[in-house]
Amino acid sequence: MLNKKLLAVVIAGALGITACSSSDDNKKDPEVKPVEVNLRILETSDLHANIMDYDYYKTKYDPTIGLARTASLIKRHGADVDNFVLVDNGDLLQGSPMGDYVANNFKQDNTIGGTHPAYKAMNTLGYSVGNIGNHEFNYGLDFLYESISGANFPYINANVLCEADCWEGKEKGDNLFKPYLIEEKTVLDSNGDQQVVKIGYIGFVPPQILLWDKQNLTGKVTVMGIVEAAEKFVPMMKADGADIIVAIPHSGVGSSTNPTDINDENATWALSKVEGIDAITFGHSHSVFPSSTFDGLENADIEKGTINGVAAVMPGRWGDNLGIVDFKLEMQDGSWAVVDSTAKAMPIYDKSADTPELVDADRGIRDAVAMEHQGTKDYVDQPIGVAAADMYSFLTLVQDDPSVQIVSDAQIAKVKANLTDELKAIPVLSASAPFKAGGRHSTTADAESYVQVPAGDLTYKNAADLYLYPNTMVAVKVTGAQVKDWLECSANQFNQIDTSSTEPQYLINWDTHRTYNFDVIDGVTYKVDVTQPNKFDGDCAVVNADASRIVDLTFTDGDTVFTGADLDAKEFIIASNNYRAFGGKFAGTGSDYVVMELPDSNREALAQYITDETEANGLVDPSADNNWDFVTINSATKLDIRFETQNSELADKFISGYQVRPMTKRTDITDEFGFAIYNIDLQSAVKAK
Repeated sequence: MLNKKLLAVVIAGALGITACSSSDDNKKDPEVKPVEVNLRILETSDLHANIMDYDYYKTKYDPTIGLARTASLIKRHGADVDNFVLVDNGDLLQGSPMGDYVANNFKQDNTIGGTHPAYKAMNTLGYSVGNIGNHEFNYGLDFLYESISGANFPYINANVLCEADCWEGKEKGDNLFKPYLIEEKTVLDSNGDQQVVKIGYIGFVPPQILLWDKQNLTGKVTVMGIVEAAEKFVPMMKADGADIIVAIPHSGVGSSTNPTDINDENATWALSKVEGIDAITFGHSHSVFPSSTFDGLENADIEKGTINGVAAVMPGRWGDNLGIVDFKLEMQDGSWAVVDSTAKAMPIYDKSADTPELVDADRGIRDAVAMEHQGTKDYVDQPIGVAAADMYSFLTLVQDDPSVQIVSDAQIAKVKANLTDELKAIPVLSASAPFKAGGRHSTTADAESYVQVPAGDLTYKNAADLYLYPNTMVAVKVTGAQVKDWLECSANQFNQIDTSSTEPQYLINWDTHRTYNFDVIDGVTYKVDVTQPNKFDGDCAVVNADASRIVDLTFTDGDTVFTGADLDAKEFIIASNNYRAFGGKFAGTGSDYVVMELPDSNREALAQYITDETEANGLVDPSADNNWDFVTINSATKLDIRFETQNSELADKFISGYQVRPMTKRTDITDEFGFAIYNIDLQSAVKAK
């Protein structure tokens, strides 16, 4: 039986009419269906060398992390569709004990000695492309080059340029990596026929790598702004035939109110306004988009997963989510057009569910890195010393804390040992922050994310738990006035307490201040008045110029006590890390203030300090010196001040024995993430020890 279109051709021929067909005719004929292709983009990001679903600090499998778990989602959501591609958005090589293990082997022998375990795993999954994250530069360019040579997929980055002859004959001004890639992807259309879609990928990294990894990159590379690079290369990609363009920025959402700064670290919102970009698979800030965390973001559709109409996804960190973008493409006038796109993030674990584990581990990933997994376990079990006291961070945000104290002690010792003659007369302080303090931010949290190192024998695993990142030792020279402003910014960690309210008031500001920016400065003493407004916000921008939360700031040198104007004018060396010292956020930071850069990581300095103290004294004493405290609040109103911490017997016991201020656990309530809630009494005198 003839179909209607063929019958029309036969009749036209019989009547002597020439029958012509065009794409316009096809669109007008309801019987002719347009050629459509459904295409899925899958994204991993911020794996941070968490290949195994394993916690090396607690020596047990962890179903909430790891590419071994994400791989099962990749296979599941890839199998659900006819056409998919897989991309990675960087921060892959650093961030877990396995990453440290590989980097340590490289440091010892100047070679990885084979394929990096990250690529042993990823090569089993069929990635189309990878983007470079900022942490890829942490161990130097030589390590980066050798590592990515083991990938069975190409790497892209559009905004890092060679400053000199930096790699494989590249000259000054050349892109360090291929700026973009166009993949000719064979797909099945809605009729079951094969088609080719040219998918363009372009990657970016924060310009701040020049600060964060100054010791590895100075004189070797320069960096363009993310949007600047996109505006340069996206038109080239279109000219080269890209049907669709997927941007892969290692960059957070950023601001919709001021999206034009060329050097923005977090530029995804601004990138979504660049003409020609069809989807953004982003990362860097370890959040999940789309999610309720971003309710209220201008021109964001959380249900559909778009920003300014562009499909966008950010899949958390450590493999806890898989990013998914779904395109519907239609052939129009000989080229593919995006007629619809959506995005979502799929988790590997749901702690609120009856069955929290949403996927099993992929056996192929576990088998691929079995040798490195065992090597990592052996590596972190190397003994380094003995501790005299427990180092738990359950109270790290509400009082001076042993897990921060031991880092400060180690940093001061390392910097003092390396001072030049002209700096030896200047007192050395230390700035250290808690890296594991509950992982709570806005609508996400990790109640297991606390330092939990008991007294007794210590291993490298414990040093890595105490100092999470592979930062390097850097010191700055500052004035006492800058020390105070440094602390004023840190004090943004606390909400302002209303002394006339009987309502519950939570002490910790989780929403706008990251705990890794809560620096404690050792070597001085001070108090924090939480009844006063903040002088700075979480980014150290002035919000109340005349405010002062830091009081009784004092430095004692022998019999001489410095306060007030005398302290403001005095010079200090502050031992810190490359991230903080070069970041320029806190007062007294930025390259102009740097007076010392050491090749040693802060973690290595910590491990060596533990060993030295143990060899000299039989053990290391991490006890907090309580150099900071809160101002006691004088109010006739009985205040209900609360804070959150881990809900466990271990935490209960530690808090009972180590609390400086009176604290009482609320047995009637817990918070939405399962944290214990404590009342802290800031109206009574400090508890006697």
